[in-house]
Amino acid sequence: MSNQLQDYNPSGIGEINGNLLGLPFDYESANLIVFSVPWEVTVSYGAGTANGPQRILDASVQLDLFDFDHPDGWKQGIFMEEISQDILEKNTYFRALAAKVIERLAQGKPLTETPDLTPVLTEINQACQQVNQWLFTRSQEAIKNGKRVAVIGGDHSSPLGYFQALAANYDNFGILHIDAHADLRDAYEGFEFSHASIMFNAIKIPQISQLVQVGLRDISHDEVQMIDRSDRIVAYYDPAIKQKLYSGTTWIDLCREIIAHLPECVHISFDVDGLDPKLCSSTGTPVPGGLELEQTFCLFRELVNSGRKIIGFDLCEVGDAEWDGNVGARIVYKLANLMDLSQQRSK
Repeated sequence: MSNQLQDYNPSGIGEINGNLLGLPFDYESANLIVFSVPWEVTVSYGAGTANGPQRILDASVQLDLFDFDHPDGWKQGIFMEEISQDILEKNTYFRALAAKVIERLAQGKPLTETPDLTPVLTEINQACQQVNQWLFTRSQEAIKNGKRVAVIGGDHSSPLGYFQALAANYDNFGILHIDAHADLRDAYEGFEFSHASIMFNAIKIPQISQLVQVGLRDISHDEVQMIDRSDRIVAYYDPAIKQKLYSGTTWIDLCREIIAHLPECVHISFDVDGLDPKLCSSTGTPVPGGLELEQTFCLFRELVNSGRKIIGFDLCEVGDAEWDGNVGARIVYKLANLMDLSQQRSK
């Protein structure tokens, strides 16, 4: 691998070698291990995000490697583990079962009505828990091997096992959450590990001391009340962000205000539907409004400039379309480089 790296030309054509960006790294030589979780069993609107990891992988070889924030960032070593066909197959099976549960509830009928779907719901929740456990185990193993970890979903339920692995290794960290939705629903539609419940489940983890949410614009009354009552959750709603920007507040100032709420160690949880839907039109639940891509990168840069340490990231809800994969691949590469930069600066 070292000879391969020596001969590698970062300005050359991206090699289709099964790795992100066509980079010449394997598990041993890479510092960053990227796990795919092709799982969208509980999605309640558009499907296709289970294919997001493959779309990102396919698009990534078209990217040039020069990064304005970290020109040699690729040298850190990035390796994407093979996408699990077993999880993909289970996703297809359990997604069909979940659709029956969602349809029953949408009709306003109880799950106990004949045929009784409560055992099906239990089975789905158990399958989701098994995926969480799989990711926890793989993430823990990588961290113990001195690796950094990133996750590509699937829907936004995907990174929970990784959050739990980080909690086993850090006493105190925050989550910077980019999303159109708060994801603070308790077992949405009966699914304990719903995509709409990821942050509700995250704040059950005591090591997560702060959750800072940016771009929210499609939210329930209960979630707003939960945010208002919590001393661990801070929300920057998209309409309020826009109103401040229209009134003359600079985005840089807003970024610094947002970051001030976060502790020293930060995980970035990025749902692409936090962006303007022109950038992610095939995502599961697109919402008008949202952030520009460079706006989010500016926020992440300010996070690094503040001296905070990015300890991990996830990217979720990338749709099953070439353009979405292209945007997703750029987000993954930027986050990988900013994480490396933040860790270099915090040494």
